[in-house]
Amino acid sequence: MRKKIVAGNWKMNLDYNEGLSLFSEIVNMVKDEVTGQQQAVVCSPFIHLYSLAQLAKGHDKVAVGAQNINDHEAGAYTGETSAKMVKSTGAAYVILGHSERRQYFGEDNKLLAVKTDVALKNGLKPIFCIGETLDEREAEQHFDVIKTQLQEGVFHLSTEEFSQTVLAYEPVWAIGTGKTATAEQAQEIHAFIREQVANNYTQEVADNTTILYGGSANPKNAPELFAQPDIDGGLIGGASLKSRDFLDIVKVFN
Repeated sequence: MRKKIVAGNWKMNLDYNEGLSLFSEIVNMVKDEVTGQQQAVVCSPFIHLYSLAQLAKGHDKVAVGAQNINDHEAGAYTGETSAKMVKSTGAAYVILGHSERRQYFGEDNKLLAVKTDVALKNGLKPIFCIGETLDEREAEQHFDVIKTQLQEGVFHLSTEEFSQTVLAYEPVWAIGTGKTATAEQAQEIHAFIREQVANNYTQEVADNTTILYGGSANPKNAPELFAQPDIDGGLIGGASLKSRDFLDIVKVFN
């Protein structure tokens, strides 16, 4: 059975003490309330990673991830953080290709392919984000966009490398636009993604690939979303900043 994951993306929120306080609540709540095999992953700003990883020690249902890495191993890149640095904190995951990185920082598929390689080389599991904008959805280009993002971003990986990768579908058009993706729309894309994985690798690889939904999931819509056959969890934004909301989403898989 493929792994069920609910990953929280704190984005650029919470100072050091606020982050520790929230994560401590999450760890204790997971310990008390999570009865299934699902994993909660918290992707925090760099400043929190080491301390959160210490708090997560001994809790197999909780892991820590970063929100980005640089594509270089080391060197004169002032202000940047390498995969090796992230791994040394105890983090296990890293979000790559998030729509905000693509939009605000100009990250393209070519760069993200390199970042994916660097992450895997340093023992980090990429949560690789894909998804179409409103213009692309309205022009009915969404399948082509997602297929290209997969081909150029991760389909160069060996089967073994790809098996360490989690995919996350973000309908960029449904984030902050007032439009929402229905569970059926989300399932349609997730099924398409799994089909592309099967075409590039094997059906067995596709069946074992965890694909998360990253479009404004919350405690109210998570049960319907996670009930879809190809949706294996969520990449949670705003709701991950509230321990009760985040845990209620994680507990959908109990």
